[in-house]
Amino acid sequence: MPRYPSRSPAYSSFSFGPGPVSTAIKALIGINVAMFLVTALMPSLRVYLGLVPAWVVRDLRVWQLVTYMFVHAGIFHIVFNMLALWMFGAELERIWGTREFVKYYFITGVGAAVLTILASLLPIGPLQVLYTTPIVGASGAIYGLLLAYGLYFPDRPIYLYFVFPIPAKVFVLIMGAIAFFSSITEVGGVANATHLGGLLVGYLYLKGRRGRTSPWAEVKYRYLKWKINRVRKKFDVYSGGRADDWDRRVH
Repeated sequence: MPRYPSRSPAYSSFSFGPGPVSTAIKALIGINVAMFLVTALMPSLRVYLGLVPAWVVRDLRVWQLVTYMFVHAGIFHIVFNMLALWMFGAELERIWGTREFVKYYFITGVGAAVLTILASLLPIGPLQVLYTTPIVGASGAIYGLLLAYGLYFPDRPIYLYFVFPIPAKVFVLIMGAIAFFSSITEVGGVANATHLGGLLVGYLYLKGRRGRTSPWAEVKYRYLKWKINRVRKKFDVYSGGRADDWDRRVH
């Protein structure tokens, strides 16, 4: 994956949306819409395919770790999630490639579900309610995309409530803070712990992915560093010194 650019001057002009719907985004939206129509005809599937931590722990319904991401509670729920998927995901897919993007999407979505289950086992009143509550929606993965978007395009303006422009990095911090404090109180019946889980899993994955190097690359780096130091000693080259001390730089 590329390093996170500190600024994005190439995208400074205003335009609506990130451009055309990319391959993975198109497939994910199609699956979500199809699943929404099926569950609208058979509402009982929402509970069966949604994430219920108690059922995953007791009955080993592990498929819910994945299927809950494709089930939505209502028309506004799916519309806003799919809009966010396109807005924040299209550019990330173009940067990473379809395969890496899909991998990240499922890692953050499934990871958010796992963290939600773990949170529901904690002896904290609002979190314990999650243990028997059906949780649906792609928000865990969407929050993971939001985190990645804030890291890759930190100064890109995001219009809060479609009115107030704020940098993406600030927007991510605001959403993270809301998810954290809301997960403690669970105000409004929204599984904010899942949102927070998506942010945390996304951050840990990207941090590990960025710093990961192959053993062979590390060997080559150490060898090259050893050769440079040897050449410096051979020609008596020293770095450092004051800006006006030319005699100490190279002999």
